[in-house]
Amino acid sequence: DSTINPVDAIYRPGPLESAISTMPTQTVSPPETAQLCKSEQRPSSLAVGPAVAPLGQHQTPTPGSTGSGHSAPSSSLTSPSHVNLSPNTVPEFSYSSSEDEFYDADEFHQNSSSPKRPMDPSGSASGPGPGPKRPNAADPPTAAVSNGVNDADLFDSHDDRDDEGEAGSVEEHKSVIMHLLSQVRLGMDLTKVVLPTFILERRSLLEMYADFFAHPDLFVSISDQKEPRERMVQVVRWYLSAFHAGRKGSVAKKPYNPILGEIFQCHWTLPTESEESAEPVAEGPVPWVSGHSVTFVAEQVSHHPPISAFYAECFSKKIQFNAHIWTKSKFLGMSIGVHNIGQGCVSCLDHDEHYILTFPNGYGRSILTVPWVELGGECAINCPKTGYSASVVFHTKPFYGGKKHRVTAEIFSPTDKKSFCSVEGEWNGVMYARYATGENAVFIDTKKLPTIKKKVRKLEDQNEYESRSLWKDVTYNLKIRDIDAATAAKHRLEEKQRAEARERKEKETQWETRLFHEDGECWVYDEPLLKRLAAGKN
Repeated sequence: DSTINPVDAIYRPGPLESAISTMPTQTVSPPETAQLCKSEQRPSSLAVGPAVAPLGQHQTPTPGSTGSGHSAPSSSLTSPSHVNLSPNTVPEFSYSSSEDEFYDADEFHQNSSSPKRPMDPSGSASGPGPGPKRPNAADPPTAAVSNGVNDADLFDSHDDRDDEGEAGSVEEHKSVIMHLLSQVRLGMDLTKVVLPTFILERRSLLEMYADFFAHPDLFVSISDQKEPRERMVQVVRWYLSAFHAGRKGSVAKKPYNPILGEIFQCHWTLPTESEESAEPVAEGPVPWVSGHSVTFVAEQVSHHPPISAFYAECFSKKIQFNAHIWTKSKFLGMSIGVHNIGQGCVSCLDHDEHYILTFPNGYGRSILTVPWVELGGECAINCPKTGYSASVVFHTKPFYGGKKHRVTAEIFSPTDKKSFCSVEGEWNGVMYARYATGENAVFIDTKKLPTIKKKVRKLEDQNEYESRSLWKDVTYNLKIRDIDAATAAKHRLEEKQRAEARERKEKETQWETRLFHEDGECWVYDEPLLKRLAAGKN
């Protein structure tokens, strides 16, 4: 069940790996005006499993911090102080790219001046030019959106990605993959390995994180539950539903590495609500959208290490989610392992409850034939206020026998060592619940559970640093399978990013984030719903 070792009989940890430090376990204390994200620890990047603060809590980063976000004003709002978390092993290698070696980036470099805000003078890749710190409700003239079915542009329909026939493209390029594999060794950092363009999925990693909310109705229904026990069960149900939507095709491909400062924003209209059912939430992350919708924004807040922060809320349900993920990868022989280090926090504001959760690791298997994605590792969900908790295990397939995509979960009450609910099944299939009362029921059936498509502004309404606008030419050329043109488009942006990084280094300026700031070990959205409600903002 190790989260760092594959079970495909190819790779085993060495002595160095066994000695890697782990994050000390924190203890639960009553909710106070304390920092969930309090730590002086600063590795070369972030500590393992840095907690995400319930979002009214803001503290100034320490002077030695490697983070580059600005500091937000302090708040006296209550939040859980520390949470019991399963320690994760820190993998030594990062899935970032080097300024001098490789950016997984595209072009579309319109005229843009230096970044809006400073990152470390060592020179991380920058976002393409300045922009307003927060989205402006007046930005979209008609608030036009793409729901994934409009054919205005070939590359504007990401939700209907057509991966049919792409297995053949991998087979056709097997010689390229073999050459790629000749450059690497077991346990090697993939930072400086130039990945061929044809293996890229036609969207940014920031957009992929939005798939956590492919079932926004499950997310908002957390706050509808009357009892803490029911709310924890619903958190687990939403969490277990959050992974299957990210992989639609039969072939595993890698999303674009986001550019520093890149933004992705979208929203979902809930089945019971219409677009005109409420006034827009002007202070929200997507200010032209109804308060009954679920809104989402993500930002690439750091390039070294590569950290993505994202935030979602539903104003009418008084629920929000803040998370950040730091990706690190290794070459494992016939597999590639990606560790998702970080945490998320679901906050039910009407109940003053915060559910802290961690993320599974990902593995790209069978990279020489038809690649497929596997999740693995132990994850935890804890609510410090109520004491309810859950343990979730994503099981990797054994080399011989066993099933793919198996997941198990146990949900515990504050006083019992034995779980009151056990869940087992496949995270991309059907999961069944067995309750302590003897009741058995389907917990989630992802095959029958309808997904709700996210809605994104049209390209012509987007700012140049928004994901689909940034990756426009790469996406288009991948869609029409012009690999040379896609590679050239990517290279142009790579060169632009390097030049901007060199300029910042020469001027000794730092990159500053747009919508998130570093808070201890966490990256926190600047204007979360919790903070806005406390200040009387809408």
